[in-house]
Amino acid sequence: MTRFAAPIAESIWDMKYRFKNADGTPLDLTVEDSWRRIARSLAEVEKDSAHWEDRFYAALEDFKYLPAGRITAGAGTGRTVTLFNCFVMGTIPDNMGGIFDMLKEAALTMQQGGGIGYDFSTIRPRGADVKGVAADASGPLSFMDVWDAMCRTIMSAGSRRGAMMATMRCDHPDIESFITAKSDPARLRMFNMSVLVTDAFMEAVKADGPWELVFDGKVYHTVEARDLWNRIMQSTYDYAEPGVIFIDRINAMNNLAYCETIAATNPCGEQPLPPYGACLLGSVNLARLVAAPFEDEAEIDEEALDELVATAVRMMDNVVDASRFPLPQQAEEARTKRRIGLGVTGLADALLMVGLRYGSEEAARQTSRWLHRIARAAYLASVQLAKEKGAFPLFDAEKYLASGSLQHMDEDVRDAIREHGIRNALLTSIAPTGTISLYAGNVSSGIEPVFAYSYTRKVLQKDGSRTEEEVVDYAVQMWRDKFGERELPEHFVNAQTLSPGDHVRMQAAAQKWVDSSISKTINVPEDISFDDFQDVYMQAWDSGCKGCTTYRPNDVTGSVLSVSETTEDTPEADQGADVIYLSEPLDRPQSLEGHTYKVKWPDSEHAIYITINDIILNGTRRPFEVFINSKNMEHFAWTVALTRMISAVFRRGGDVSFVVEELKAVFDPRGGAWMQGKYVPSILAAIGGVIERHMVSIGFIEGEGLGLKADPEAERMVVGDRPKGQACPSCGQYEMRMVEGCMTCMSCGHSKCG
Repeated sequence: MTRFAAPIAESIWDMKYRFKNADGTPLDLTVEDSWRRIARSLAEVEKDSAHWEDRFYAALEDFKYLPAGRITAGAGTGRTVTLFNCFVMGTIPDNMGGIFDMLKEAALTMQQGGGIGYDFSTIRPRGADVKGVAADASGPLSFMDVWDAMCRTIMSAGSRRGAMMATMRCDHPDIESFITAKSDPARLRMFNMSVLVTDAFMEAVKADGPWELVFDGKVYHTVEARDLWNRIMQSTYDYAEPGVIFIDRINAMNNLAYCETIAATNPCGEQPLPPYGACLLGSVNLARLVAAPFEDEAEIDEEALDELVATAVRMMDNVVDASRFPLPQQAEEARTKRRIGLGVTGLADALLMVGLRYGSEEAARQTSRWLHRIARAAYLASVQLAKEKGAFPLFDAEKYLASGSLQHMDEDVRDAIREHGIRNALLTSIAPTGTISLYAGNVSSGIEPVFAYSYTRKVLQKDGSRTEEEVVDYAVQMWRDKFGERELPEHFVNAQTLSPGDHVRMQAAAQKWVDSSISKTINVPEDISFDDFQDVYMQAWDSGCKGCTTYRPNDVTGSVLSVSETTEDTPEADQGADVIYLSEPLDRPQSLEGHTYKVKWPDSEHAIYITINDIILNGTRRPFEVFINSKNMEHFAWTVALTRMISAVFRRGGDVSFVVEELKAVFDPRGGAWMQGKYVPSILAAIGGVIERHMVSIGFIEGEGLGLKADPEAERMVVGDRPKGQACPSCGQYEMRMVEGCMTCMSCGHSKCG
């Protein structure tokens, strides 16, 4: 029986991927049972299913091939779920009926666990005429708020998390509002956001020329291109959003440019897709394929790699037939193009094992060679499938081979496609692999560098408690097992020691052999100058990348994770990023001072009374406990639960203002109410507003509204430096960091992207 490399790996398998009855009784007794379930399910469409089941099982064994989470969790379970990770929804019509039809489709897709992308450029700008009703349009951002509320509602119903991506063209009249929308931390939190940047815009930026903001042929404004670019950069510098997508480059390099136009991506950006486009994901674990690691002759076993890629392509092609789809348009799109997204994980670990420094010129060349090998093997495997099962229905040899990305493919591969066709229109993509990489023994994620050699993570136990476990990088643990305490070689680098240029070099090296795109975050230091920060994006543009996402730690975005080792042979994380440990819950004094507030909700016969008691610590007043009461028995259970949970959070100390932020962001699907001249989206939001006003009145937070910094004097319950950024919405710890374009908590594993 396979032994997991660490408790965290077994915990992830048990919580996310293990097949269980509705009552929680495990049906997969071991991870081998999970592999067998997946292999059997994906082999069912084969004529010789027993043969292919064994081949598929061998690929999954020892974590060599890692299907994405939805395949691992859903294949062979018989449940009504999609095995596809990524969807871009249909083009949003510029009319009210069409917009809400699209909202319904998004809800149905998210209900089955799919992450979705939308281009909001098709909605007329704020203030534009709405013919027939003598009114002005509210603009795309107002409808994005509706999508955001829908996503919260789906998640509150217990569905698997599914993030959303919103894109907008750089020439849309509302682009400036789109760029700064996330500066309000309570707004559009279910969205990742990216600007669709065109070639013409980049040329205008470099030429310092004018730029027209246009909708439906009408020029609304003319701005300076460089000023608009600077606004994008400033928002990204401050808030880590929006990302930048080079949309013309994506369309020019698309194998299917002859039959589709792309205007949006999935939530993490690795899959640019057409309307109703769908793609499934999987990764080859390069760290498991290195022969003689750390020796002079260390290298990837290329024959094993070729065989593994071919098997993976066949498995993924079978998923197209085995999966359910939320919408018939998605099924049609998937089956007429048979798009797959085969990528890699463990790249940085593999480079360490063969003696190369991540980010170096030689590491970039080796990365390009490995990914060329994978692309070649994938295309040849898909050609073989076409000979056996037929090409994808929209295949046109002349047009397909004329596409931009096929121009640098090996001539023998092009000849094979010309003669036999190809089964899958696009084959390669590099997706976020944070969770499956941990599950596979904490191999480095995707094509990212090793983030930290080791760190402490909280692991949820079966009894609901959490224990702290050291999580060690796969390659570092292998070095320890082989050489004991011998000092790590100089080429062992991690994300804390790399320059932004190292990141861009690796992304560009990988992009040449990736059909779709790459989910990657370029970590930059907090003290990077604004000019140097902008230069990262220009480097990405100039080196042929299809997009760029950066992460700069600061008070808004949060800090980077600190490593748990501080020996001389381990690069240290930013010392300002020490893990924050909160004190034990405070004992309650005999008496406390507080205030009671009355809230009358329009639909409720009885008022809600909210009592907030405070404690004075070191001369500073801070909230200590909350009591919520009402005669309305309909509210009894949740008011008791809320009382206990909020009080427990308050008694832990630290900056607890995130409680206000979370409550005020809750939308009731039945609708909110107008209170004191403001629209309040739910009773919970009203309670959040009361707590916020109380915090302001006692000086715990400043001013009005959300996203305000707590009074530094109120932080005295925190040991160490003041935390940066937002607290995790799941566990409240200040350990949120950007992983492959997605905010992820390194304490409990909560991820915005699921």
